[in-house]
Amino acid sequence: MTCMTAARTTSADLSQLGLRERKKIKTRTAIRDATYALIREQGYDATTVEQIAERAEVSPSTVFRYFPTKEDIVLTDEFDPILMAEIRKRPADEPWIDTLRHVLKKAVGFGLEEDPEVLRLRSHLMVQVPAVRSRMLETMSVTGKMLTEAVAERSGMDPDSLEVRVYTMSLIGGLAEITLYWAEHDFRDDLADLLDRALNVIEHGLPTEKP
Repeated sequence: MTCMTAARTTSADLSQLGLRERKKIKTRTAIRDATYALIREQGYDATTVEQIAERAEVSPSTVFRYFPTKEDIVLTDEFDPILMAEIRKRPADEPWIDTLRHVLKKAVGFGLEEDPEVLRLRSHLMVQVPAVRSRMLETMSVTGKMLTEAVAERSGMDPDSLEVRVYTMSLIGGLAEITLYWAEHDFRDDLADLLDRALNVIEHGLPTEKP
């Protein structure tokens, strides 16, 4: 989920995958790690795909095979399928908003525990680099489609219905705004608290009093 986590695939996760998929994940991780390191050293604009490839010990064509643009390296992770699996593990009669709170807080906690500096770097880039922010908006539809399917399964509604599509994309847009708000305010706020506030707005609408 590009706007909330910097999820890594753990060794336990890897052990459940085939050799080919494990190699793909390791290559993607190497490319991302190289990118983050170079950005810290010299900034986003100065970092080229050629430099990333050299640091990751792969060819530039391999980088582009895994990530169509440099912005995608910053934004892409392996968390979306995990997110969907976590949603489907929740009790079928649990209120949808409670499911979201549980799963998204778990995602936030994982991101902060796994690599908080990478999470902050990604969030910072979304605010400071127009190309990254623009690409984030373009790719939000991927997560949105996955969430649409989950919402439809839980509600029994048609995933292509206007109501499900509007609700899901409102949620995705809200999650993106959490990330931007957090970075714009120098990461002072507790990310889990911001998530709670955003979900309250989605559930109840604007508060009658200022937060």
